[in-house]
Amino acid sequence: MARLPRLRGKEIIAALRRAGFVVLRVKGSHHFLRHVDGRATVVPVHAGETVGPGLFIKILRDADMELEEFESWL
Repeated sequence: MARLPRLRGKEIIAALRRAGFVVLRVKGSHHFLRHVDGRATVVPVHAGETVGPGLFIKILRDADMELEEFESWL
């Protein structure tokens, strides 16, 4: 498996928005995103902190995206 990028929450949200996801709501630091086809995920946005690799993999799995597809939206 390729090395996972170290991204902040805002960077992940920006890539997901380019992929067609929309921020439905925000509760505290958690942004809830949904795609028109029903895929949904939650991305935490903490100032200056990167999203860990385990959580990043979970976000990709929720979004039903491969790493290569996600990287094309960065």
